[in-house]
Amino acid sequence: MKKIAIFGECMIELNGEPFGSMHQTYGGDTLNTATYLARVSQGNQLEISYISALGTDKLSQGMLAHWQNDGIKTDWVLFDKARQPGLYLIQLDKFGERTFLYWRNQSAARYVLQHQNYPEILAQLSTVDVIYLSGISLAILPENDRTLFIQQLADLKKAGVKIAFDSNYRPALWDNLQQTQNCYQALLPLVDVALVTFDDEQLVWQDENEQQTISRLKQYNIETIVVKSGKNGAICCHNDEIVNVPTEIVESVVDTTSAGDAFNAGFFNGYLQNRSLITCCQRGNRLAGIVIQHKGAIIDKAATSHLVQEFN
Repeated sequence: MKKIAIFGECMIELNGEPFGSMHQTYGGDTLNTATYLARVSQGNQLEISYISALGTDKLSQGMLAHWQNDGIKTDWVLFDKARQPGLYLIQLDKFGERTFLYWRNQSAARYVLQHQNYPEILAQLSTVDVIYLSGISLAILPENDRTLFIQQLADLKKAGVKIAFDSNYRPALWDNLQQTQNCYQALLPLVDVALVTFDDEQLVWQDENEQQTISRLKQYNIETIVVKSGKNGAICCHNDEIVNVPTEIVESVVDTTSAGDAFNAGFFNGYLQNRSLITCCQRGNRLAGIVIQHKGAIIDKAATSHLVQEFN
């Protein structure tokens, strides 16, 4: 059985118009990936664990129950009696593009490395095949914890664990661009699988095109590089071979909130089953194409249930 541990934060999601109708659910980039990966991987002998912290409130308990129902292993979710989950609000424009407002500075997940039981989780991480994190996973941590976590990942890489990273960039979570660049430069030499979005790479590194992104990431000896480029699909590089994997045509885009997260889930479904890089990206495109036709970060399970057999 292949095992992946996904590190990050899940928040309460409010979706709608300010002072108008609001729908309350939950989401977060790495949790979105964990959810979709678990949903489409039933029967595939994959174990998907989530590493985070929640409160002891009813909303935290409700989120945990949903994760378990989706098939996510929650043994490594810690509970903080003094803090609760963060909160974010999504506002959509007429094209389905989104903007976010966040309330997360004192969330339980921000202080997961300081939890008294975190060392017990860290001691078990050498048993997984892949650890996946994002730029947001790093950004929410206090700076000293961020540095410590990268050191821990370096030790795990030496132990044979593959490190997967999505540079998912939210400027508001960082003090400045230089801080982001320094953090990413410390992590990238450890990365085996880079799943990045070109828009983010442009913002952080001022890349002019996807080829420049690939060339820059190759300098870190990253084994597998995938550059997600929205409706243009994905450009992949493995062992110096570059392949363009076009996306599927979607007639009606409702909400792009977790498009990249869903792509990553489809990709990991193939990657953990040792499928070809093209197949991994095709599964990513397939899943993302379904998700963006629905509102919210986590869509109804029925919308992707047919992929279980297709991805097996």
